[in-house]
Amino acid sequence: MDFLVLFLFYLAFMLIGVVTICICSKTHCFKGLVRRGAQIISYIIPECLRRAMLRLLHYLFHTRNHTFVILHLILQGMVYTEYTWEIFGLCQELEFSLNYLFLPYLLLIVNLFFFALSCETNPGTITKANELLFLQVYEFDEGMFPKNVRCSTCDLRKPARSKHCSVCNRCVHRFDHHCVWVNNCIGAWNIRYFLFYLLTLTASAATMAVVSTVFLVQLVMVSDLHLETYINDFGHLQVVDTVFVVQYLFLTFPRIVFLLGFVVVLSFLLGSYLCFCLYLAATNQTTHEWYRGARAWCQHCPHVAWPPSAEPQVYRNIHSRGLWSNLREIFLPAVAHYERKKK
Repeated sequence: MDFLVLFLFYLAFMLIGVVTICICSKTHCFKGLVRRGAQIISYIIPECLRRAMLRLLHYLFHTRNHTFVILHLILQGMVYTEYTWEIFGLCQELEFSLNYLFLPYLLLIVNLFFFALSCETNPGTITKANELLFLQVYEFDEGMFPKNVRCSTCDLRKPARSKHCSVCNRCVHRFDHHCVWVNNCIGAWNIRYFLFYLLTLTASAATMAVVSTVFLVQLVMVSDLHLETYINDFGHLQVVDTVFVVQYLFLTFPRIVFLLGFVVVLSFLLGSYLCFCLYLAATNQTTHEWYRGARAWCQHCPHVAWPPSAEPQVYRNIHSRGLWSNLREIFLPAVAHYERKKK
């Protein structure tokens, strides 16, 4: 049973890594590495298997499906099951505060609420009915968002800061990115829910990491393990050091130590991404705009080879109106309120 749990956590690490690589592979800096990696794999993996892998990747990342939504819920359920089964009862024996122990569950409830909103809320789909309204929201910069451009798929005039999502097959107002974990686009009307979802997910992982760490430290202190001595390989009496304590805890509580490692790494990854998203919100940028701006900046880099047809562009963020105005635009989108009043 322990082996199965550890294997599932390892599989979770691999899946998260695959998603990260697939997301990063969209940037020009990683395309060369991905291309070289694909060439190497082509010599190792049979063609029929390569085609099956490509079909699977296309289904996972280029079509709307609930695979990662289900995976998200399974991983969350596994982590909380391990926390309840391994840590909660032992912490009660050490007389931890119940408020402290129940905090991850409270964060889970709030997180699932915003997760559902991120999945189900309309991100700001542009239609014939609201096309004129969206055209008046943001001004065109005549660079990244020129006037009088039509979407070749939807046959709609493209408002500034909008983009056609090839996965959802729709144009989205203030398009940020398509998130496979919520199976939805992140746009003007659900970006605030996505930020709260990301915040509570990071907080729940960090809280669980803190509880697990405090439990292990308390266990060492109560048992006076740090004061013990042992005989090393050379027959000398030696005081217990940190490495010995970690090895002892891993052998005694392998699932708790592995869970701690998992939530620590997850907290770091989610926290880093959350900081990036908050930076974009504070500067009134979207992930799509930041990527295109970074790509335009990279075109001036002499160490990067670009096609001759790729003309360097200069990106200017003309939509930032100061910190509080930018945040108010994220959390109180004016067009969404106007639409509700019309109905």
